[in-house]
Amino acid sequence: MPQGKPEVVPSDGLTTRQRRNRPVFAVHTGVMKGKSTAAFGMALRAWNQGWSIGVFQFVKSAKWRVGEESAFRALGELHASTGQGGPVEWHKMGEGWSWARKAGTEEDHAAAAREGWAEIKRRLAAERHDFYVLDEFTYPLKWGWIDVDDVVTAIGERPGRQHVVITGRDAPPALIDAADLVVEMTKVKHPMDAGQKGQRGIEW
Repeated sequence: MPQGKPEVVPSDGLTTRQRRNRPVFAVHTGVMKGKSTAAFGMALRAWNQGWSIGVFQFVKSAKWRVGEESAFRALGELHASTGQGGPVEWHKMGEGWSWARKAGTEEDHAAAAREGWAEIKRRLAAERHDFYVLDEFTYPLKWGWIDVDDVVTAIGERPGRQHVVITGRDAPPALIDAADLVVEMTKVKHPMDAGQKGQRGIEW
């Protein structure tokens, strides 16, 4: 896409404006860091447009408050007090509908993950948010806890103009085929290769 212009314009009967305003389904996958970071960058732009943001984290610890969470909660408060940007909801494991690696069987965790996905499906059907981040959602798909075909169908049939970004390693082929935008993060170099652990302001 040189200079942001498509190389080919499809014969789909749509105007440039209609094509530009279609909802996007994106997948950020690959072994390298940056998948969630890129998704939250997109969410920042969505917030600036005044869109409703829904973040749903499936793997990170409920006790671990990542920098993006603090920033987006603050942006949600800013919207509530001044009207700037859009509303923000941030849901993660341990808050009722998601799952946690704690006491309980794998089936307990799988059932909780399915409950979380069911809630997201309800929100998609109700057009609750304009922009969804399903962070590390590829893992319950990979583990077989949530049916990939159900996810593909629900996202493909979502009404209105709802944008969805899914992050995580090993995205299933069906998910990649259904997405409009797919990014694979590959590693060239990483500080951990030289024995350096994650640090504040960079990893969290």
